[in-house]
Amino acid sequence: MTEAPTVPPLVVEFDVAAGTEHAFATWVERADLWWPPGHTMSGAPVAIVFEPRVGGRIYERDAQGAELQWGEVLVWDPPTRVECLWYLFFTRAEATRVAVTFTPSAGGTTVRLVQTGWDALGEPGPIRRERTVHGWAAVTAEYRRHVDRVIET
Repeated sequence: MTEAPTVPPLVVEFDVAAGTEHAFATWVERADLWWPPGHTMSGAPVAIVFEPRVGGRIYERDAQGAELQWGEVLVWDPPTRVECLWYLFFTRAEATRVAVTFTPSAGGTTVRLVQTGWDALGEPGPIRRERTVHGWAAVTAEYRRHVDRVIET
């Protein structure tokens, strides 16, 4: 029997006025256009890359060409879901799991981000979860501002 987590998942959900294909593509193919620089390792990445496959890397490339890894793709199901092992600012051993889903809604798409795995971090888990709430709030605010301004492809 698996124990229920004691640290609840971090859930961020919002709607955007864009189709699922465009919302998904903006998240995984155009992150360097909207991801806040203050929430990156270099502070000024020239690219943010989600390699489009299970096992693909998630990383930023800085101006000198260094690739700074953020995570690994665990599920790649365009245009409805991307799930990853997430360790931006941490080591792989301190990774959590982030799932982002894109579901059609009356006004466009409901985007739902769920981050789990806080219990595996031990004592720092609850503290890190609370800090991460603010990080995702800033990141998703920029995404929401940007997704409707980019021409759908």
